[in-house]
Amino acid sequence: MGEVVNLNRVRKDRAKAEKKSTAAANRAAHGVPKAVRTKTEKERDRADQLLDGAKLED
Repeated sequence: MGEVVNLNRVRKDRAKAEKKSTAAANRAAHGVPKAVRTKTEKERDRADQLLDGAKLED
């Protein structure tokens, strides 16, 4: 016979883990200073433009 599991506890633990992962994602997205955020955005745009400029036409 299997182990007895409290379904309410499992549900609460799952919700807690989901909230933890959501909080970590929010900290990563919103915990960055604006200067760093704009710098990385500009770097990403520059890399995209460089890549687009290097495309070969058929």
